[in-house]
Amino acid sequence: MQVAIFDFDGTLYEEETFKLLMNHLKVHPTYHPQYKRFYRSIVPPYIANKLKLYPTTSMRKRSMQLYLEAFEGRTQDEMYQYFDELKEQMQQSFNKKVLEKLNAHQQENIHIYLVSGAYTQFLERVTEGISFTEIIGTEIIYKDNYVYTKTPLEHVNGRVKTKKLLEKLEGQEIDWENSYAYGDSYSDLPVLELVGNPVAVKPEEKLRTIAQERGWEILR
Repeated sequence: MQVAIFDFDGTLYEEETFKLLMNHLKVHPTYHPQYKRFYRSIVPPYIANKLKLYPTTSMRKRSMQLYLEAFEGRTQDEMYQYFDELKEQMQQSFNKKVLEKLNAHQQENIHIYLVSGAYTQFLERVTEGISFTEIIGTEIIYKDNYVYTKTPLEHVNGRVKTKKLLEKLEGQEIDWENSYAYGDSYSDLPVLELVGNPVAVKPEEKLRTIAQERGWEILR
């Protein structure tokens, strides 16, 4: 079994998801009153990160947790509707070259996995129309069908991506040498190193250097 693994931010989606989510909350006709509280809470970890006092992975995880607190008590259907409002706008910024690769792999009967730190429910809505074998993301926690933020999120980032992916593939015989992975940042390296055909998509400098040294395909 061959697989093709795609990152989302900076790879399938050319922009940064969290900035879009922040703006969506800020201007939303229903949820905008929650924005000021969210913004005040996110400033301290952001500043600490810029001062190199707080790791980037921890800052991102904390930001995801704080964002969800704006939706404490909302139902799963309400969250689907909220994310669905972003679908059309986001799909206009999907990377056409990456989509071509994804469609080609589907024609070859390769199993397609989307692995991202973004909320799984969000990914399901904004990628509607694209067929994936599995979407692996950060799960929103619900209690009795309502958003519940007292339990910390397990943010799918860096090596956690690899862990989650391998858990999903457990028990299956994967032809890693003839499989593919697509990513844009150094944090995607553990997933890229799993396969025989890693592809760096408009990579940041650190990943670009590694891709060039190892002779990997670079999608510009």
